Amino acid sequence: MLLDGQIALITGAGRAGKGIGRSIALRLAKEGAKIAIADFAADAADAVAKEVSEAGGEALAVYGSVSSVEDVDKMVQATVDRFGRIDILINNAGITRDNLLVRMSEQDWDMVLDTNLKGVFNCTKAVAKLMMRERKGKIVNMASVMGIMGNAGQANYSASKGGVIALTKTTAKELGSRGINVNAVAPGFIQTVMTEEMPDDAKAGIAQQIPLRRLGSPEDVADVVLFLCSNASSYITGQVIAVDGGMVM
Repeated sequence: MLLDGQIALITGAGRAGKGIGRSIALRLAKEGAKIAIADFAADAADAVAKEVSEAGGEALAVYGSVSSVEDVDKMVQATVDRFGRIDILINNAGITRDNLLVRMSEQDWDMVLDTNLKGVFNCTKAVAKLMMRERKGKIVNMASVMGIMGNAGQANYSASKGGVIALTKTTAKELGSRGINVNAVAPGFIQTVMTEEMPDDAKAGIAQQIPLRRLGSPEDVADVVLFLCSNASSYITGQVIAVDGGMVM
């Protein structure tokens, strides 16, 4: 198995149904990793941890907000207490609060930046200290094509994901000499709970703008994350891989 014996902490992995974090957790566990499922919602984290266990993997649910340094420290410590170390960090936690810029509240701006960008900073800082001592590690940040191309009605989300891309490159430069690979995945339109709420004609219109003529699946993203967590990507760092069917080239 590609990740046999590896320890992975995945934030925002408690999303039920077709969540990207859930799919990543199941995919990495299938390849032998032991998984810490981190989420603000305890019941959601518990549900995915149970699903991983029922599939034959080993999982721990940890709870807290990535925007809180104190919560992140507790989640990291709980993972280390259970598994002894952290080899892989997947910064997947993210939210949206969409609106046009002139109508966007300061609260919605701050909330998205605190979770999507500050959360990546908090988790990376906490886990990097552990990885630096081991002189190895894999960090994968969940960006978005919206952080590359922007999107009307998503000034806060696009800015946060653009920031994640810049943070990824900077972190890769700082941690590379310690044997730590840092990369980002930028999903396009993926079939999740959020996209399922869109009207069918809207989804069909989006698909026509994508060269592969379909929306992606959470599994499409999970497969790329697995690659970036495995030894197959040992000489790749500071990169942003778009999983978008060719929407952004």
